[in-house]
Amino acid sequence: MRLEALRAEVCEANLEVVRRGLVLYTFGNASGIARAEGLVVIKPSGVPYDTLRPEHLVITDFEGKIVEGNLKPSSDLPTHLALYKAFPAIGGVVHTHSRYATAWAQAGREIPCLGTTHADYFHGPVPVTDAMQPDEIASGYEWNTGQVILRRFKGVDPMAKPGVLVAGHAPFCWGRTPAEAAHNAVVLEEIACLAYHALTINPEAGAISDALRDKHFQRKHGPKAYYGQK
Repeated sequence: MRLEALRAEVCEANLEVVRRGLVLYTFGNASGIARAEGLVVIKPSGVPYDTLRPEHLVITDFEGKIVEGNLKPSSDLPTHLALYKAFPAIGGVVHTHSRYATAWAQAGREIPCLGTTHADYFHGPVPVTDAMQPDEIASGYEWNTGQVILRRFKGVDPMAKPGVLVAGHAPFCWGRTPAEAAHNAVVLEEIACLAYHALTINPEAGAISDALRDKHFQRKHGPKAYYGQK
């Protein structure tokens, strides 16, 4: 039953990023993990979202071997697996090619924390990875995409910055659940858009103060968080 519930959650996460306009055609994918069982549920490769159903999702083990399903898993599965193995607190991963976040990734620039909308979700700039090297691209590309993310997150709390821009590629986001990962992907696109417009209006705009950044992040995510209902 747990896996059936996870299938439904992952399907809904995939459909949510479509509803929010973050995905065109078959660009992107979402997954979820059942850690106790050592299994991952992920969108099948190239299947249109308008026909996607929970039963179409593919279940694999931690090494990417198909355990259940008749379709090929997303080609980005190795990246998802790398993140799950390295970040034990996460329960869902979402990859999109959303317009503004992908533009920042293609520009190879981190997104500065210009305002409190950003600080509510990311404790500081949204990181951007280094460019992948030719040998990383030529062999094990998707696994190495995960490795370039992990190198960027060395010494960084992935729950304080629940997403990354892969240079020249696009964003990956994560969360404690597939739904939270999708939520963070939607938020990332919004703050990418806001940052673009803020810097267009005022190219000299700078990051908000550490005090304001910390206040907004901690009131939602800190040990004494008080935002929202219990």
